[in-house]
Amino acid sequence: MHGHVQPHIAEAIKRPDLVALRPDLLCLRFETMKIHSALGAVRHLLETGAVKPGDTLIDSSSGIYAQALALACHRYGMKCHIVGSTTVDRTLRVQLEILGATLEQVRPSKNLRLDQELRVRRIAEILEANPTYHWMRQYHDEIHYYGYREVAETLARELPEGPVTLVGGVGSGASTGALASYLREWGKDVALVGVQPFGSVTFGSEHVSDPDMIIAGIGSAIPFRNVRHGLYDRVHWVNFTHALSGAVDLLRTSGIFAGLSTGAAHLAARWELGRGDSRTHVFIAADTGHRYVESAYARHAEALDIDALKPHEVSSLDELKHPWSTAAWPDLAESAELASADAEFGAGAGRT
Repeated sequence: MHGHVQPHIAEAIKRPDLVALRPDLLCLRFETMKIHSALGAVRHLLETGAVKPGDTLIDSSSGIYAQALALACHRYGMKCHIVGSTTVDRTLRVQLEILGATLEQVRPSKNLRLDQELRVRRIAEILEANPTYHWMRQYHDEIHYYGYREVAETLARELPEGPVTLVGGVGSGASTGALASYLREWGKDVALVGVQPFGSVTFGSEHVSDPDMIIAGIGSAIPFRNVRHGLYDRVHWVNFTHALSGAVDLLRTSGIFAGLSTGAAHLAARWELGRGDSRTHVFIAADTGHRYVESAYARHAEALDIDALKPHEVSSLDELKHPWSTAAWPDLAESAELASADAEFGAGAGRT
């Protein structure tokens, strides 16, 4: 036990655990990471009077944020409406129903971009009909950085002295961006490594598709304003088969059962570690592996030996290719013209 009684299950499950796979390779393992994002954001909205108890909060989600927001709303007495993608599975649907959150799923789409565009369009319609609803905008509102301060404090306390390389799926940008920002602000030497699927616009891989891509949560088909490109030192683009291989290896060697983005982060962190610097490497396991059993883990016979895998190092976005590419991000940033969008958003955001 962590030593004290929690007022709500959301507070209990948000606590991450640091698990050492070896002295210089740690896994920051969450049951569901976005609970930090949701709790921190809802608390902030209530404290500032932007919303009041009983109001309806609305957002779009491919799954993990939907559960987090539903729990945060349950915790603070808010109503919750989710516009979900087709990846929201039955286990989550039933939980949302019982928690009192309402879910509507957009029709199945041929690709991620269409799915995200349909969801955003649907939210606009709902807000027009219900002007009192508050749109959480998990991809664009910097309040989603605040909840990770606590995680950063845990890391600052528990990590060994010396420089750290933090590796994680980029997704909405809030988790890796916030953790690195807070730790750097407190004087820690942090290299930040972002993991992306192919086909994501966030770091310019939209021209390389991955038909098997079901790790929707770590990429994006539309620009996310919460991603601050300038925070990242390196990016890894990993395809489905390699992410699966990283996840299966992690379960086999450490017993950690986590999602596909974790498999990709595990693979990237091991490669970073193999480059021979003396940093402590920490990779993020954002969710458990349960929702990937049929789509990924059941195919574990296809998993490759990760010791034999290495990325294709690229010097321009045109060179990106399957199954795994990597680049030092500042070298690519100018050609990508993505970082310039961050400046207008305010580089100091995400700090309290």
